[in-house]
Parts: sequence; C-alpha cells; structure tokens
Amino acid sequence: MSEKSNNCCLIFAHRGAPTEAFENTRSAFDQALTYPIDGMETDVQLSRDRVAVLWHDWLLDKVGLPGKRIGDLDFKQLQALDFSTLTPPVADSEGLMTLQAFVESYHKQCRLLLELKIERWHSDPERHEALVRACCDIAKRFGGPPPHGAVLLNSFDLDSLVRARRYCPSLPLILNLEQVQSVQLIRKVLQENAFLAGLCLPIDDIDNAVVAAICRLGKTAATYTCNSEAEITKALTLAVDILITDVPPKALALRSAV
Repeated sequence: MSEKSNNCCLIFAHRGAPTEAFENTRSAFDQALTYPIDGMETDVQLSRDRVAVLWHDWLLDKVGLPGKRIGDLDFKQLQALDFSTLTPPVADSEGLMTLQAFVESYHKQCRLLLELKIERWHSDPERHEALVRACCDIAKRFGGPPPHGAVLLNSFDLDSLVRARRYCPSLPLILNLEQVQSVQLIRKVLQENAFLAGLCLPIDDIDNAVVAAICRLGKTAATYTCNSEAEITKALTLAVDILITDVPPKALALRSAV
C-alpha cells in the first residue's frame, strides 16, 4: 500500500462499527464513517437466487431462523427478516444490505475490503463462481486508484482468489490465513501465488519476522481483528499496512499517539 506515510498503517473498520450498531448494516457503516477511518471491511454471501448480500455468520440464528443459511432463502425472503431483536438494535427501516448498495453508497468515501464467504458445504461450482464474479464485477465497476474508490477482495479460500484472478487479473486480492505456522510457509504461499497482493493474518500470530517476510516480497501485510489496546499497539509497532478493528476510534487514537 504505497499511500501509507510516516509508518502509519491504514485503519479498516471491521463490518462497520459493530460495537455501536449491528454489524454489516448501513447504521454500522455510517457510524464508522463518523471517524476518520481509511477503509471498511464487510462479508459477502449469496442468497438462494444469487443476490450478493452482506452477512457474516453462516447461519441465521440471530434473526430467529436456527439452522438456516443465507443460501437457503431467496433475496425477497431475506428482506423480510425481523432485525428488531438484534443487539445492538437495528432500525425498522433497515434490513439485509446488498453488496451493490454497499459499494454504491461508500466507494467514494473510503477503501472497501470485500470478503468472499465461501459455502464450503456447498458442492455447486457454478454458485461458487457466481459469488466470485459478483464481487469482481462490482469491484471493477466502482474500483479505482486510492485514496478513494479502491475496492479490494479477500478470502480464506485460495481457490476463490484464483478464480477472481482468472476473471479479473487487475483486482488486488488478499488471502486470509487462520493461523501463521512459519515464516517459511508465508514465503511459500506468496511465491507460489505471486498474483496475491498480500496476506491478512491473525494479530496473535504475527511478529516482526512475518511482517518483514511479506514486505520483502513487496506485498501488503494486513492483520485482524485488533480490538484491545495491546493488540492495536502490537499492529502499529509492527507497522503493518492494514489494521482491521471493531473499535475504530480506539485504533485511530492509538495511531495518532505513535
């Protein structure tokens, strides 16, 4: 990320401001943008009729449908879900947000990081491809050079990023890892997948050697999810490129103090 200056990493609001409004809703994103954040991260899944929507959990238990998944319902059914019992509460006028509405609303205000949530239990390759293409199409349409208009894609599923690379070679793609086993593995992953723009790693697993290995290969080093003062300070001290947090005002305050 060439825009970073004075060793200050970019602060990305994780699903908006989820401690102040329910995650991945317009209220959460609007609240996040009351702070001078650099970007926002969100999660993208497909409805049964293949509309790309924002929802993190695999299940819909939080809205009174235990055992049901986003992909079990058509978009119109998802629009009718009762969000009134969620915590923090969601306004009556709000419902599940579409990917298109999210990017249209916010792409000029900050960078956007779209996580492709892959249904690993689903064996339909066409559905997998449809999610990848939906995210790529919206990123191509609204993406542009930083500082505004940049849309990045990330996923824990490498195959999804390979598909995205095949479909749209110019998009910046970041691979999420659930754990860091060794610096050697980091180098191997990036060398074997040179198209990747970078890696997003859990804050508990990173250290100077890991960040240095990523940076030496000219890639972006991102970390998640930094919420405590200790976690945020660690990310800032390591000078990662992107810090993802549920508490953007705390991260911004600590960055300003560095």
